[in-house]
Amino acid sequence: MRYLNRLAVLLFFPAALSAQQASHTTSGEAGASRISMNAKIADQLAGLPLKCLDQPFPYKTGVVFTDSSLLTAPVNYHPAFYGCFDWHSSVHGHWMLVRLLKMFPDMEKAGLIRTKLAEHLSAANINTELKLFSSKDNKSFERIYGWSWLLQLQRELLTWNDPLGKELSQNIQPLATLFSKSYIDFLGKIMYPIRVGEHTNLAFGLCLAWDYAQTTNDTALRDAIRKTALRFYAADKNAPVSWEPGGYDFLSPSLEEADLMRRILPEKEYRSWLYAFLPGLFKSPITILQPGQVKDRSDGKLVHLDGLNLSRAWCLEAIARHGGKNQVAIQALADKHLATSFHQVASGDYMGEHWLASFAVYLLTAEKQ
Repeated sequence: MRYLNRLAVLLFFPAALSAQQASHTTSGEAGASRISMNAKIADQLAGLPLKCLDQPFPYKTGVVFTDSSLLTAPVNYHPAFYGCFDWHSSVHGHWMLVRLLKMFPDMEKAGLIRTKLAEHLSAANINTELKLFSSKDNKSFERIYGWSWLLQLQRELLTWNDPLGKELSQNIQPLATLFSKSYIDFLGKIMYPIRVGEHTNLAFGLCLAWDYAQTTNDTALRDAIRKTALRFYAADKNAPVSWEPGGYDFLSPSLEEADLMRRILPEKEYRSWLYAFLPGLFKSPITILQPGQVKDRSDGKLVHLDGLNLSRAWCLEAIARHGGKNQVAIQALADKHLATSFHQVASGDYMGEHWLASFAVYLLTAEKQ
């Protein structure tokens, strides 16, 4: 929870934000902050997905239309996740609301959040969602990104000691079970890693799926992920970080791989692997992986780079814990990414606002592993 503390500065002073202002005030531990977080800030963040959960348009669908039955409003075939521009953004918007509600059960918007969660994540709605994913032509819909966020949502619900959380996790479990099985099947067939900076990035998806598998003791999924990660990434060295970022990236192929492998490898093995894979992080000064820049936040693709800076930050913070003598420098690079884009979470343009807050919450509530 300590990373949420920085949020107060970033949201209340967006116009004056600079790398220096957003950096940590340290007290012993690299990255620790003396700024305190409160329910008011959680309410500000929660307002972004709440604003779009029930907004049906504009909408971008990726379903395969094999007949006219889906030529209808998305709410009719995505009754749980029809808002926030696309399916996956709606899913991680719901995840974010659960996450914040668990941390701040008495926040001002708590009642509204609970109402919306109950409305959207009903058993009937999830059953309709399940029918689409169970069809032959759409069984790979939202692979990999959407599958992974749904598993993360279910993980959040399963660890919520609340009657509503228990009810909603029971509703969602059939869809989570389907995605777990679909992941296992997919990982048994895929021949090459997917090293891109967008939705189909394999390493990021496996990070979220691994955390779900660990929490639920889904040994079959966990074993499939471990086997795949070692098959694709164990021998990797000298990641081509000079090729990053791509113009549409919201994930770093190299850092997401490193974030996955810290879950898979024992500490000593991981540190050796990391030094060989990203040697530039262990040089002084660090010149690689500098923050991406955005010139037009009304462009739905270009604004991806704000998300890239946030996702890089959570990877770098985790890497810093394994950074040895360069821990402080790696954490400083994470802070630089945070400072570059966090004040754009509420930019005023729907192309970023429908999803960026989820990345911010994921970063600022990251669990130590």
